[in-house]
Amino acid sequence: MKYSKEEVLQYVNEDDVKFIRLAFCDVFGRQKNISIMPEELPRAFEYGIAFDASAIAGFGDETHSDLLLFPDPETLMQLPWRPEHGKVVRMFSSICYPDGKPFECDTRNLLKNAVEDAKKAGYAFAFGAEQEFYLFELDENGNPTKKTYDDAGYMDIAPEDRGENIRREICLTLEQMGIRPESSHHEEGPGQNEIDFRYSDALSAADNTLTFQTIVKTVARRNGIFVDFGPKPLDGAPGNGFHINMSVKPCEGSENLCYMIAGILDKIEDMTIFLNPTEDSYRRFGTNKAPGYISWSSENRSQLIRIPAAVGEYHRAELRSPDPTANPYLAFTLLIYAGLYGMERKLDLPLAANINLYKTDKKTLENFRKLPETLAAACKAAANSDFIQKHIPSAILDIYCKQ
Repeated sequence: MKYSKEEVLQYVNEDDVKFIRLAFCDVFGRQKNISIMPEELPRAFEYGIAFDASAIAGFGDETHSDLLLFPDPETLMQLPWRPEHGKVVRMFSSICYPDGKPFECDTRNLLKNAVEDAKKAGYAFAFGAEQEFYLFELDENGNPTKKTYDDAGYMDIAPEDRGENIRREICLTLEQMGIRPESSHHEEGPGQNEIDFRYSDALSAADNTLTFQTIVKTVARRNGIFVDFGPKPLDGAPGNGFHINMSVKPCEGSENLCYMIAGILDKIEDMTIFLNPTEDSYRRFGTNKAPGYISWSSENRSQLIRIPAAVGEYHRAELRSPDPTANPYLAFTLLIYAGLYGMERKLDLPLAANINLYKTDKKTLENFRKLPETLAAACKAAANSDFIQKHIPSAILDIYCKQ
């Protein structure tokens, strides 16, 4: 449910809300927040709440450090793990300069602009997120170890699968916050899990992805467990993927879906630094169902993009290269613009690669472009891209490539 300012103020006054968290994220998608008391909420809506941007990497230095947070009332959520008496609620916020100008490194605002550009062009995109994560035990001092929570495998059940109750608690918490989980299971790696939630509009999907990671970490810590969303937590074991399902309307007999996929394939090298922003991201590529080549096919999990077996409203494309360290606002922004690029030009979709790329001979693989193999190569591809320069502020590109 989406709320108005008036409804939020009424709810806070009548339902024993004691703290309001104004949430945002840095350019890498790491969630931040500041808490205010209910008496400050009208001021927050009208004038914003100031914070020291110089303390957040990439947000500026001490010479111009003040930025303002303006809460988005449509994103109001109660945090169910906080006390029932003296409730805590959260709203995502827009970031502005003191003169009211939008802050160029507000990645949530970049996605809002992309959604609006797509709307003007006559299209609406939907996204669904699938994120994998590892559960590790803590030592006697409460510090993370590399000892996995269990040694179970793909879709195993209890008692081998010790994460069953953790996933259950996560899914119930998601439901309490209005996020609809679709499925959950143990993944291939020891202690590795996956929870998928239902597709939604781009902005809601990105907000939900950030919320999901917070819930997973909170529930795990409450149970004395550490969560690792990193792309390659264990050598010799599967990495964590952030599989992004996307569709577009109108679909027009799947033609637009094909054009969208063609656009993403065309621009994937340029945007990889934003989908895979760490050194470890590139250790994941090409192994354990993580793609290494630029290709597509139906149902084939060795491909960069696959079209899952689904019909009707569930007909979609799944991008398999991103990992959970990606900022979902930047990822969805670039996928929208790449999709629009393909649809506007009616790009031809390359022939489907109906082969297993993990078992194919080297001569056949020479026919496929490769994803960037290092962080430096991904940075170079982005820096030389007119597409990236058009859609990503230079300040964000500089931060990613000088990290």
